[in-house]
Amino acid sequence: MSMRDGDLTAVLDVGKTRVKLLLVDAAGALVASRERANQSVAAKVDGTPYLALDTEGIASWLREAIVSLGPLRNALHRFIVATHGAALAALRGDALALPIPDYEFEGFDAHAALRAEATAAFGASLSPDLPLGLNVATQLSWLQQHHGDALAAADTLLPYPQFWAHWLCGRAASEVSSLGCHTHLWEPQQGQFSALARRHGWAAKFATMRRAWEVLGPIRPELATALGLPAGVRVHVGVHDTNACLAGYLRSWPRMTMVSSGTWIMAMAPGAPLRVLDPARDLQGMVSVRNEVVATARFMGGRELLALCGGADPALANLDVMDDLVRRGVMALPAWSLQGGPFMGRTGEIVDHTGTIAQSSLAPAERATLAALYVAQVTAWMIEHLGATAPVVLDGPIARNAVICGVLAALLPPHAVQVNVDELEGTARGAWVLARWTGTQGWTPRTEAAVAHPGRELRGYQQRWVARLTTPASSRIPSCAPEK
Repeated sequence: MSMRDGDLTAVLDVGKTRVKLLLVDAAGALVASRERANQSVAAKVDGTPYLALDTEGIASWLREAIVSLGPLRNALHRFIVATHGAALAALRGDALALPIPDYEFEGFDAHAALRAEATAAFGASLSPDLPLGLNVATQLSWLQQHHGDALAAADTLLPYPQFWAHWLCGRAASEVSSLGCHTHLWEPQQGQFSALARRHGWAAKFATMRRAWEVLGPIRPELATALGLPAGVRVHVGVHDTNACLAGYLRSWPRMTMVSSGTWIMAMAPGAPLRVLDPARDLQGMVSVRNEVVATARFMGGRELLALCGGADPALANLDVMDDLVRRGVMALPAWSLQGGPFMGRTGEIVDHTGTIAQSSLAPAERATLAALYVAQVTAWMIEHLGATAPVVLDGPIARNAVICGVLAALLPPHAVQVNVDELEGTARGAWVLARWTGTQGWTPRTEAAVAHPGRELRGYQQRWVARLTTPASSRIPSCAPEK
């Protein structure tokens, strides 16, 4: 166990399905980690129920997790938070004015007028109209309608990473990577709140903008005492999780394509042309920690993979089974989640040369392999349509899946695909990099070239897969080329 220089950074990674606390030393090595499952909770305000994020459960667990670190707490110098997007806290004073909504709450109303207004403004917000509460403006509109008094009583609005930073240090801030994450609240090219956010009075309630890597303040004295932490622990502003992942690569590859994975699979392509953005395809403009507009594509790949596995262990995926599926023409057509992605509105099905086949007719290894193959195919489609540049870096669980890596390396030009081999996944590594952003010590990403699967039929299979889609799509192979 290492505590080089006695300088540890705590990274709180609040994902949609898992919450992690990681301690990383000054050299970037993982020293300790804790994690828990993350589930939504039922909330009721003024008699109207909705689905909310489990902030109380996370806070209770976080206190216990920090205390369980024992003597390591004495070497903790920095704390930084990265969380999923599409979440917003409304504070009254220092407390939540109402529970933070979960974007998967099915009760969010259609709000046709708001959606028409937001859709018309895509050229400014670069934020597509998305289902449920994936646009934060939809959540705010619903809260105004159903819990207007509680929302009106709130004096401060905070993006989700900054809610946790506030919980740690008691100071409020906003940050651009979360505000620029398909919220309808931000105009990335203008660097300002959207006309919609200003018109509805939301913009005026947001805390002052700060940069993700800035120190927001020291940990609250009473919290430091209760948890046995040094009084001088510095709390950074914090960051949207996918943008944390991107930040870990930006200094080495300012022009590249980063594919992060978890519940969502997101391809972010700094330098790709914004003219490719298409709200109908969930091709959107997001904002990096450096306030640069980044062409982004995404789908709920982690959730879709599990749906296609149908209870099979994803680790059963293997290339021999994939070759057999390709020869038989077995394909999974999108989509297997209702939430966003380039194929919104389609219903997933499995087909072969004879027509639709039942998922239950496939053996567990076949389901797991088909799921991995499908994820690779959708990811390749996204990279192509972003007009992305190499290297293409795979991060997170997909980087450990031989089928996904092998297929992507085969569909993309030679040597385009790199795989993250860091002991930390990208969100945690990028958050650690941000906590040391202004220091003199740089960080070189740890990657290696993916090995392309030699199957000759893959490109033709991909072209036939694209042709089966009812919506128009190009069947050409992605044209990104490795940088010299």
